[in-house]
Amino acid sequence: MDIKLKICGMKHNVAEVAALQPDYLGFIFYEKSSRNYILNEIPPSPGIKKVGVFVDASISFVMKKIKTLKLDVIQLHGDESVFYINELNQNIFNSKLRHEVEIWKVFSVGENFDFDILSKYENTVDKFLFDTKGKDKGGNGFAFDWTVLKEYPSTKLFILSGGISMENISEVKELLKTDLPIYAIDVNSKFEDSPGMKNIEELKKLIQEFA
Repeated sequence: MDIKLKICGMKHNVAEVAALQPDYLGFIFYEKSSRNYILNEIPPSPGIKKVGVFVDASISFVMKKIKTLKLDVIQLHGDESVFYINELNQNIFNSKLRHEVEIWKVFSVGENFDFDILSKYENTVDKFLFDTKGKDKGGNGFAFDWTVLKEYPSTKLFILSGGISMENISEVKELLKTDLPIYAIDVNSKFEDSPGMKNIEELKKLIQEFA
């Protein structure tokens, strides 16, 4: 598929999902999440990049997970400041890792969104991710009004997240036809039987939509 696919909230049937060969698998490291990943290893997933999702975590905790699980992407889902991200970037650089690590910053979108907030992060992160504003940090299960993104002022690639399902996949496809620099779609709760247990057949249908 031309558009990249990230399957987030991995917990129980990781190997089965990895067999579908998505571009990214997302692992949440946040104790308050029902999808919190507590194992110290990830089943082998050659060719698939591993995304670690963190919410206002200490830099030492993030670095530990990068090194232990060889994470390829750090997705920041909290209120992380530019100062924090610069310090994290410096820690990654100083660690002399054998692999590159990207940083994605998440922004939660409600009925409206002030895109001016993006400018200060422009030079500190690799990509943006837009999710639905809700009571939980991720996995709220409903989409925001994607027409808001027509006001997106940047050329930086971003990931579309928040309530993507088979029911609204046609709307996603329409959005992909625009000039918006959408890099990937990020799916989670709408493709599960229970938190962290992904529905393989539904994911196969999704992948077929973009084949």
